[in-house]
Amino acid sequence: MNLEKLVEIGLLFEQYKMLLTDKQREIVSLYYNEDYSLGEISENLSVSRQGIYDTLKRSEKILKDYEAKLGLVKKSKEREKITQDIYNKVVDIKQDLLQNRDCANLIPKVENIEDLCREMLK
Repeated sequence: MNLEKLVEIGLLFEQYKMLLTDKQREIVSLYYNEDYSLGEISENLSVSRQGIYDTLKRSEKILKDYEAKLGLVKKSKEREKITQDIYNKVVDIKQDLLQNRDCANLIPKVENIEDLCREMLK
């Protein structure tokens, strides 16, 4: 399994897991979070390997469909990027203040933070 898919399904699962059935949730968690093989899950749950595979693929599709419709993971990533930008701007302003630079130069930086905050509130 490639790392990119592991991360993608992990993020989707964390966001939408409560929208899956108990059985789907258990299988996805065992496979992606606990790193169980299909055979191990099959043995532990007394379900055929093909049944586990089908449930896993169906669950992945359901998670992707929820994201396509709701976009919560995408919005979360966008908020995270904006938060990082705000943090970087605040650190930059702090450095300017520590170096006793002219405070008038800070106004555009503060306005930029204001714009980022406004974007987050949308």
